[in-house]
Amino acid sequence: MNIALLGTRGIPANYGGFETFTEQLAVRLAARAHNVTVYCRARYDRQGGPTYRGVRRVVLPTIPRKAFDTPVHTLLSCAHLVWQDQDVVLFCNCANALFSCWPRVWNVPTVLNVDGLDRLRRKWGRAARAWFRLSERWATLCPSVVVTDARVIQRYYRERHGIETRYIAYGAERGRVPSTRKLDELGLRPGNYFLYVSRFDPENNALTVVREFERSAAPQKLVMVGGAPYAADYIARVKATRDPRIVFPGFIYGSGYHELQSHCLAYIHATEVGGTHPALVEAMGRGCAVLYLDVPENREAASAAGLPFLVRPGSLRARIDEVAAADPARLRNLGEASLREAERRYDWDAITDRYEQLMAELVAARSGRRVQ
Repeated sequence: MNIALLGTRGIPANYGGFETFTEQLAVRLAARAHNVTVYCRARYDRQGGPTYRGVRRVVLPTIPRKAFDTPVHTLLSCAHLVWQDQDVVLFCNCANALFSCWPRVWNVPTVLNVDGLDRLRRKWGRAARAWFRLSERWATLCPSVVVTDARVIQRYYRERHGIETRYIAYGAERGRVPSTRKLDELGLRPGNYFLYVSRFDPENNALTVVREFERSAAPQKLVMVGGAPYAADYIARVKATRDPRIVFPGFIYGSGYHELQSHCLAYIHATEVGGTHPALVEAMGRGCAVLYLDVPENREAASAAGLPFLVRPGSLRARIDEVAAADPARLRNLGEASLREAERRYDWDAITDRYEQLMAELVAARSGRRVQ
């Protein structure tokens, strides 16, 4: 099949979950002899070449403003698509729902991965939230199929909008990596730090994590991996801490990211909006003990493998102190439970199988054939 993926910042991944998803899926589809194209944004492009691991890259500009970055790039990508011979197009992000009808005009089926409920993110203004509300409605009309990566979000679309989405989970690489180069660079010791990974947006509660850790008695460090391109005031508040235990290394990808996951004492997950959060399932895949904010999406992902906390003051601090003083055997058991859940539910090859099957069904329906 000729397959196009768009709506993200592109590959290789150097920003967030949708980019990691696109890279993992595109590379695997290309390895299965499909012709795969990924549309990339020029301002995030670090690759420079026309291909990446067998995947064709089309780099296009956009408007570098929070509200325009995604829709403008998707619009230009759709215009480019008109002149391409594609069999199926995968759109990422609910905000791109309206554009997912365009390829269908020339009889090319589309898949839309909506992620979570982005209209609830506190970083958006009124206009952006209105666009997301409209996009949820357009998602029921424009694409051939809607994909949700969490049962909670699948239920939401069924009950709120009356459509049945296709559930396909997010994935995670599994197993710890032995190297510690990034730890050495940051002055960290294996098993002697808590790890937080996310964009520093209000709904991801980075400030809450910092303040709760400040009040804890934990002798370990806290490594706050991440940042945000449009939240300077909030980031300044997050980084205003004077606690010497808290480290801010910025965004980290690739081997350094894998090392930090593999050797942390525990991973702290504090997001409250979205579907299946990539950093959470990736931490589970590395066998981390997990502390997670107790909202339905996180509870679904972590299942019985993690320790929940509430957003109210003191709840996370108590969990941090509990883990800081915990018996190593208990943390080992939590990590092993995380890894088992990741093996059972978040395998990238199995997830690629499901996307490949879905795309084959759509292409076959387009031509009137039956998928074997």
